[in-house]
Amino acid sequence: MCFASSSDDLRFTVPLTWQTARFTIDLAARPRVMGIVNATPDSFSDGGHHAAASQARAQCDRLLAEGADILDIGGESTRPGSQPPPLEIELERVLPVIRHAVTLGVPVSVDTSRPEVMAAALDAGADIVNDVRALQQSGALAAIAAHPSAGVCLMHMQGEPATMQQAPQYEDVVAELAVFLAERLKQATDAGIAAERIVLDPGYGFGKSLEHNLTLFRQQAQLLALGRPLLVGWSRKGTLGQLTGRPVDQRMPASVGAALAAVAHGARIVRVHDVAATVDALKVWNAAGLGAVA
Repeated sequence: MCFASSSDDLRFTVPLTWQTARFTIDLAARPRVMGIVNATPDSFSDGGHHAAASQARAQCDRLLAEGADILDIGGESTRPGSQPPPLEIELERVLPVIRHAVTLGVPVSVDTSRPEVMAAALDAGADIVNDVRALQQSGALAAIAAHPSAGVCLMHMQGEPATMQQAPQYEDVVAELAVFLAERLKQATDAGIAAERIVLDPGYGFGKSLEHNLTLFRQQAQLLALGRPLLVGWSRKGTLGQLTGRPVDQRMPASVGAALAAVAHGARIVRVHDVAATVDALKVWNAAGLGAVA
């Protein structure tokens, strides 16, 4: 089954399943909600709230109870200006949480760019690697290819978190982003990673100005021409603060609105902090027949 989306009289059909290590995720019946579990002391939105392994494990349970379809566990903050932690620290942050999450009966994702963390997480039972650097680090493609059914999300980012918001520049943000994702998709498939294992993320807020983000948002459906489902993360992002004037802890309504708009423009997975509110909004969306597939 394929999803048909239209934007400026363009129509694209995209496969509506995502193959992961233990699960084939059905994207046809409804958009899926990926709940964020930050096992870090310095996340931009909830830094320190779930840094201890016990707190992060409890957050997994809470998000699952709120209706999360997928749990995404990260041990490195990628907020603007951030620096990566030592490898040993990232492993210490994520592995205890992953070992708990994989017992909960839903797909589990690890948010990392390090091949060592990818391999350890997949060995611990994780289903998906969510990489903001799109498997560009040395050894990352091989780490995924070595797990023949693991899912992967390839995201676009201009620059690195430490510097990415220092005057990002594009001639045509949509075209340049599409070229990057197409190249990374080809590199992944050439490395033996089957296309059905891959979803794509435009990377809102990662090396993009307010206007870049809004231009990309309005034309997001054009990325469906790449032939893979879209995973989108707008939750509590700085652009929403610029649009609303709200601080990060008051952006839940804007985040839910952005998630719905992302789905309207073709996204089939939304990555969010506020799971319960997003799940409820999508239930209404689906009841209204707005999530129909062709």
